[in-house]
Amino acid sequence: TGKHGHAKVNYTGTDIFNGRKYEDLSPSTHNVDVPNVSRAEFTLIDVAEDFLSLMDDSGDMKEDIKVPEGELGEKLREEFAEGKEILVTILKAMGIEAAISFKEAPKGGQ
Repeated sequence: TGKHGHAKVNYTGTDIFNGRKYEDLSPSTHNVDVPNVSRAEFTLIDVAEDFLSLMDDSGDMKEDIKVPEGELGEKLREEFAEGKEILVTILKAMGIEAAISFKEAPKGGQ
């Protein structure tokens, strides 16, 4: 309970884009905002410098997503250079979009 006997809620959240942990303390009677998170898969068309050229199922292009840093980005570049057809998973929340994973596209009709 807080100073005046009201219940408090202590919660911890992990940033989905960089893995940092955040903590907050709030009165149990107050509302807390939560982000809307969406996930979508895109076909990788090209890797140009530090950006991905992606296409969705309807044929619309997206070219404003950065190549992920670290091992994920290196593996993505490597597999794309090998000529593999790749599906990239994009996570979007609070105005931020980032590639979080990728996989080889299934071969025709499977």
